[in-house]
Amino acid sequence: MVEWPLLSDLAPANVRELLSIARRRTFDKGEIVFHRDDPAESLHLIARGRFAARIGTSAGGSVLLDVLGPGQAFGELALLLPGERRSATVSALEDGETRSVFRDDFARLQRSHPGVKDVLLRLLAEQVRRTSDRIVEAHHVDADTRVRRRLCELAESYGSGDGEPVVPLTQEDLAAIAGTSRATVNRVLREEEKRGTVALKRGHVRVLDVQNILHRCRLGRSS
Repeated sequence: MVEWPLLSDLAPANVRELLSIARRRTFDKGEIVFHRDDPAESLHLIARGRFAARIGTSAGGSVLLDVLGPGQAFGELALLLPGERRSATVSALEDGETRSVFRDDFARLQRSHPGVKDVLLRLLAEQVRRTSDRIVEAHHVDADTRVRRRLCELAESYGSGDGEPVVPLTQEDLAAIAGTSRATVNRVLREEEKRGTVALKRGHVRVLDVQNILHRCRLGRSS
């Protein structure tokens, strides 16, 4: 059973009521959940699979903003700001499943179960925390460490206990979510490859020793 930290502050009865109005949706690998600028009508609670949030560029490409997995959520603006539009395009990186909570259904539930409004407070707090963390990190953490942190976060997300986690993202994707250049990502990955902590293949990275990389992140240096 998937647990969503977003719902952890709710009473069990309110969690049950909220999930009872959520609609189960399944997505095939590569399927678009919604496009940027689509009307924002629902929050998605991820039950299975991983999803990528991207925005388009003026050159016609796209930039990866985040990768989200089971227990996380996306599309929160739908509940926070009526009339809002999607700020990014979200697609399934693998076969996935969500529980979709529509704004109108949530509004009706609030009237009968006022306690579910705590979800909105949690959404706001999480938005502020994530934004603050990224701003602080961008100003006070060097690019090499940011790359290693994002790599470890992704490795932990993709880990299944059946072997070394494989992160199926390109170096351009890693550069985007670390806020640095592809050249920096390439150099850091080559350094880690020499240490034996990763194995590089086209389009993905196999992480062989997450703890080793994390230890050096905590030390704040690459050696």
